[in-house]
Amino acid sequence: MEKEQTLIYGIRSVKEAIESEKSLNRVYIQRGLKGASAFDLIKTLNRKDIEISYVPIEKLNRFTLKNHQGVVATISPIKFLNIDDLSEIVEKKKESAVILILDQLSDVRNFGAIVRTAECSGVECIVIQSSGSAPVNGDTIKTSSGAVFNVPICKVSHIKDAIFLLKQFDIKIFGASEKADKNIYQVKFKGAQGIIMGSEDKGLSSSVINLCDELIKIPLLGKIESLNVSVACGTILYEIVRQKGY
Repeated sequence: MEKEQTLIYGIRSVKEAIESEKSLNRVYIQRGLKGASAFDLIKTLNRKDIEISYVPIEKLNRFTLKNHQGVVATISPIKFLNIDDLSEIVEKKKESAVILILDQLSDVRNFGAIVRTAECSGVECIVIQSSGSAPVNGDTIKTSSGAVFNVPICKVSHIKDAIFLLKQFDIKIFGASEKADKNIYQVKFKGAQGIIMGSEDKGLSSSVINLCDELIKIPLLGKIESLNVSVACGTILYEIVRQKGY
């Protein structure tokens, strides 16, 4: 169960939360749930790109034993930005903006650690995908030391939407990948840039790699082939800070 989040339950309650523009992390729906109201809710969730998990009733009962009608949702403690908000942020600081994009990073503690480092290193906005990304919950807040309340987090249908937007502003896109030819100390981070970090187990997806202007890596001198993603992200962000002369 996702910890320390506000729960809402019942079909009508979840619909009202959507209509009032609450930021829902995920909606859990009982497998095989039928009825016009349930079908209408599912259509709305899909239209709003809100992640759905179809689960057995036993899981819903672990959330609450009250009359949940086969639907339980978790509300994020923060309000996510959308693609239009991201556009406004970039427009204001397109000469120097650092936008961090997370390609389906799913571990809440890694996410929290990354948010903390991003806030400390002056990242303008963090972009995550609606589905497959770590939620903002109690663990995220604790690991980030509350930084989730200070750095804007934008949720998009697909991170490609954010990449295309940044390219419209002529912002260079760097992807962190072991397949890179250059390491971060051989690259010039000038002006504005988007930095894409991949998931813990798969790294960057091939479709995202194809959209990057340049791939970058961190030199590894030991026998282990990769760094923890939050450590790697911090290393890259502070190389950007160093090069910008702060």
